[in-house]
Amino acid sequence: MKIIQKIEGEQIKADRANFNVGDTVKVHTRVREGDKDRVQIFAGVVISRASRGVNEKFTVRRISYGEGVERVFPLHSPRIEKIEVERTGKVRRSKLYYLRGRKGKEATNVKEDLVAKAASKAAKVPAKA
Repeated sequence: MKIIQKIEGEQIKADRANFNVGDTVKVHTRVREGDKDRVQIFAGVVISRASRGVNEKFTVRRISYGEGVERVFPLHSPRIEKIEVERTGKVRRSKLYYLRGRKGKEATNVKEDLVAKAASKAAKVPAKA
């Protein structure tokens, strides 16, 4: 049992748990084409997070050419370079599957958490002495 925990501890990335369901994120994934690597960005709304530990995954949904596209990412995958939070969403559900039935602007319209936005702005601006 301790061997499994040790191996899982080595693979868990500590800097990746700073977003929640409802947030609009940009996921930078490393894509291998032949012998070259490049970074591809998938931007959208996080509609779910599942599991714990090494097996944790999250689903990102976006509208592409009028069609809904969802992609499931393993949170601690070495293929994910970084996750940028563009907007912090304010939601009252842990899974936003109801967005699947919506079209157009209402499919991406999640209320923005203005309190979290103000707090992040305050943290970025250095205090004057």
